[in-house]
Amino acid sequence: MRATRRLTVAAIAATTALTLSACLASPDEGNTQDGGSAGPDDPIVIGVSLPLTGDFAEPGKGVQRGYEAWAAHVNANGGLLGRQVELIIVDDQSNADRVASDYERLINQDGVDLVFGPFSTRLVVPAAQVAQDYGFLFVEPAGAAAEVFEQGFDNLFYAAPAIADDHYDHLAEYVLALPEDERPKTVAVASMDDPFAQGTAYGLRDKLADAGIEVVEDEVYPPNTTDFSGIAAKIADSDADLLIVGSQYQDGVNLVVALQQQGYQPDMAAISGAPTNAEFPAAIGDKTEGILAPTGYTPTAPYPSNEEFVEAYTAEHGTPPAEDEANAWTTGQVVAAAVEAVGCADPSPECQQQLVDWLHENEVETVVGTLSWDAQGRPQSAHLIQQYVDGEITIVLPEDVKEADIIHPKPEW
Repeated sequence: MRATRRLTVAAIAATTALTLSACLASPDEGNTQDGGSAGPDDPIVIGVSLPLTGDFAEPGKGVQRGYEAWAAHVNANGGLLGRQVELIIVDDQSNADRVASDYERLINQDGVDLVFGPFSTRLVVPAAQVAQDYGFLFVEPAGAAAEVFEQGFDNLFYAAPAIADDHYDHLAEYVLALPEDERPKTVAVASMDDPFAQGTAYGLRDKLADAGIEVVEDEVYPPNTTDFSGIAAKIADSDADLLIVGSQYQDGVNLVVALQQQGYQPDMAAISGAPTNAEFPAAIGDKTEGILAPTGYTPTAPYPSNEEFVEAYTAEHGTPPAEDEANAWTTGQVVAAAVEAVGCADPSPECQQQLVDWLHENEVETVVGTLSWDAQGRPQSAHLIQQYVDGEITIVLPEDVKEADIIHPKPEW
């Protein structure tokens, strides 16, 4: 029988450092759905499967840090409904079949009270199906591709400002509002063959194409691509005014380096994924200026609970949180808001349905802004747009939260 990695959040005073202890526990331990009502001293047990190894391990561990920090902070401030929170986190190894069986086990054997979602569209869909089958509320931090919201789930909520197709909405509005002689006339697109990466790239591409901007190059590459010389040559030959890249991290870096080697100079470069990584400037050299990227989170965002989050997370880890950690914390905020409003946190169908119904009918204030959802769980907002300005990645859109004016056209590579 596979061991479950159990992360027990200790009750701690608000003035002490946030800590989280970890130990191995049998999967037969924990609450059971037929074991009677939880007492006031029993923890609220939350089950999570995350990709802690495999292809999505790096962001998966970021989500883990965010969940752990949220739980420790909640416990330091009295818990939920006056009860402490306990996390059970298991490793799905970035495997879609395994993530489904993990949630089956968390619900059936560990008897968790609530579940949080995993990382990545590829893992969210099978996990959400299990939650739907068992009638569980399913709030998730990282399944943004359009396909997540086309499965018929009515219990799913994405804890971020926008789905992938809408990440660039603020940038699309900016581009289309430019005077005719400043607006890009042509666009080149390159995207990893991945639902999320393509969603971000194609959302912007399609909005611009619908407005008459010509798509002159449109490339898709496999996730394991390392040689981008051919794609870079095609994009350079197109001489497109605007470059759109849908990437994760290393592929985005490799493509930018290849484009620099080709001497390609777009007036605007919008690259999802890679530029928001702290290692990006060192990886591509001193040519970051003017590169744009969507982000669902920045530590400097002026939302009411964000300052508290940044302070708590930084005290624990020594560095400010990144987007993966923030989306995990937001997931906790969304579930906590429903739990506190409804007054229950147990696996019964009645409680779970009340939580789902409340979220469909209400807004939640979070570290990424005010969130509300449509019937399929799509958040009704857009991502912030960041740009490298004077060597620092900075919010430039929308106008009401910008930290600097957008640079257009971008400096040469």
